[in-house]
Amino acid sequence: MSEDVRLVAWVRGHVQGVGFRWFTRAKALEIGGLSGFALNVADGRVQVVAEGAKEGCEELLGWLLGDDTPGRVDGVTEIWDTPRGGYDGFAIR
Repeated sequence: MSEDVRLVAWVRGHVQGVGFRWFTRAKALEIGGLSGFALNVADGRVQVVAEGAKEGCEELLGWLLGDDTPGRVDGVTEIWDTPRGGYDGFAIR
């Protein structure tokens, strides 16, 4: 049985205005079993919060760090925590 975790990631680069949140949601839904959101931050970053199986969150983080994202990712800062719950699916905020 997989451990459930909470991933909070801040994605830096050219990640706003390029569909980044939409593609992040699509990837989370493709992975399955993840809930949370993707949110544009005023400083130009995108914040991604994902809760679910550790393997699923690791897969999403790998995608965020990879070359298949829209725009240009210059770096990702992540924090791992215990899930807090309260999300209904994976949303774009």
